[in-house]
Amino acid sequence: MTVDPNAATQDFPSPGPAHRAPHPARYLVPVLVAGAVAVGLGVYGKVHDPAGTSFNLAGFSSTQAVKSWLATAAIFFALVQVVSAAMVYGKLPGPRWSSVLHRWSGRVAFLVSVPVAVHCLYALGYQTYESRVLWHSLLGCFFFGAFSAKMLLLRSERLPGWLLPVVGGLVFTALTVIWLTSALWFFRTFGVTT
Repeated sequence: MTVDPNAATQDFPSPGPAHRAPHPARYLVPVLVAGAVAVGLGVYGKVHDPAGTSFNLAGFSSTQAVKSWLATAAIFFALVQVVSAAMVYGKLPGPRWSSVLHRWSGRVAFLVSVPVAVHCLYALGYQTYESRVLWHSLLGCFFFGAFSAKMLLLRSERLPGWLLPVVGGLVFTALTVIWLTSALWFFRTFGVTT
């Protein structure tokens, strides 16, 4: 066997399948699902005739009060998500169970946001009559699309280290602006009532 002394890679083994960088197309599915969810919610909210109300809970003065308090609970658990994510990534000191806290606070935040979204879509629809409402409608659809993408990316292997924090940050930012344009607006307009 002859060996070419000028060959640059003759002593280096070729990378096996475990060392290959993921193909960029693997991120296409989460992006497409996110887009489909966001657009689907927006289209439904726009073409659906708003019903005016979808639920009410005993002890609350109005459906808007229920929505505002559930949205406030969602933003609280989203804040727990941010802090626990910082612990998981080693940016803040935290207990060993930080990852459990992160997962469960995310689940609770999502679960309490679902009735709010159902009410928004079913009772109010996608509206654009003023900038606050437009931003609320846009970011409400974006939130559930970005959340869907994040859930799909969680199951992917060999993700770049920056990707989940960026997508999680987008989800948190969208939820924060949604809360500012709805619950905070409600509390400032009608007072902190139940």
